[in-house]
Amino acid sequence: MTASTTRVTFSDGQTIAGMAAVEPVTGPMATPTPTPFPAPEIAAARLLIDLDALAANWRTIAALAPGAETAGVVKADAYGIGLEPAVRALHAAGCRTFFCATIDEGIRLRRTLPDARVLVLNGLLPGSQSTFTGHGLIPVLNDLSDIARWQDWARSLGRRLPCAVQLDTGMTRLGLKGPDTERLASEPGRLDGLDLRLWLTHPACADVPTHPLNRTQLDRFRTRLQHLPAAPASFCNSPAVHLGPDRHFDLIRPGVALYGANPTPAAKLRMREVIHLKAKILQIHRVDTPRTVGYGATHPVDGPARIATVGVGYGDGYPRSLSGRAEGRIGDHVVPLVGRVSMDLTTFDVSAVPEALAGPGAEISLIGGGVDIDRLAHAGGTIAYELLTGLGRRYSRTWSGTGADTGSDAGTPTITGREGTV
Repeated sequence: MTASTTRVTFSDGQTIAGMAAVEPVTGPMATPTPTPFPAPEIAAARLLIDLDALAANWRTIAALAPGAETAGVVKADAYGIGLEPAVRALHAAGCRTFFCATIDEGIRLRRTLPDARVLVLNGLLPGSQSTFTGHGLIPVLNDLSDIARWQDWARSLGRRLPCAVQLDTGMTRLGLKGPDTERLASEPGRLDGLDLRLWLTHPACADVPTHPLNRTQLDRFRTRLQHLPAAPASFCNSPAVHLGPDRHFDLIRPGVALYGANPTPAAKLRMREVIHLKAKILQIHRVDTPRTVGYGATHPVDGPARIATVGVGYGDGYPRSLSGRAEGRIGDHVVPLVGRVSMDLTTFDVSAVPEALAGPGAEISLIGGGVDIDRLAHAGGTIAYELLTGLGRRYSRTWSGTGADTGSDAGTPTITGREGTV
């Protein structure tokens, strides 16, 4: 590789001479894989992701429903931690069925795990049929038109095509409504040519165990299944798993619990921490006279104090609603967030921390490392789901662990129940 001298001319006519240009690289290294995240040494914050904890959480949840298969929900880039490393870790732990939201997520998943079952929750967009079959994706069909399109496509290919069908039992979001379910039950020919792998529904209030809709949805699902062709069934998301084995059916679909959040007050087991977000201190302000901190002058400082500024803000998915309500940690020391969270910067009062531990370059734990994600979300008036899926792309990211349990059976589990398999 050699360097040469070049001249660069800008749009305003200015020219800079003598800049070193590197000749193009040819051969196998010509197209390096770009990374979308900054390197740790230049990033203002580090996101540490424990794949062994992810795998352990999957196994913990699977143990709660021993009679069902445990899938993995990996939508929204595996809840913000990275789809490819997440599915590899879950697969190593024994997971073989995965749910994503969109077709592009399904394509990424298929490229990573050629032998996995990949179901796409958001349905069959018109014109997407060839993409589904070309990548071996299974659509979750959410209305009669989805079913008709998939059936027409199966006929055009001259073969049966796999699918799942979602029933709306109370969420009023996606899935066949009651009248359409009755129509499907009375006209089973609508499923001719389709390899029905799963019936599913989605509980709306499983995180509130006493909510009456939990029982209503379960009863509706059972009743409708009695009139539909036999196939495995799935009711549970993360919180519903804890409502009892009568809801486990043939397959459970944990999502947020895999990533370390507590999905419901009914959960008797704590999930292992999967992410740890640590932000570097950029500057320490010593305050000796009364003044205020941040936009709006919302936090007054009267006496001697040390205020640490970190390079994380709402532009990185750290919500503005945490302003004055959250806390970070430096080791065992709790440091309150003071002032407003701004786009790129947030300030913490580190007055009570020894100066040797709280100088420029030291790190404050913002999520994990003693800062519970569920309590943090509550402080900001949101939920752990939103914090996870909003994790910014300006953090460096480090994945540790393989997620593999060398003592587990790596074979592909099969669901049995209602005379079918997934």
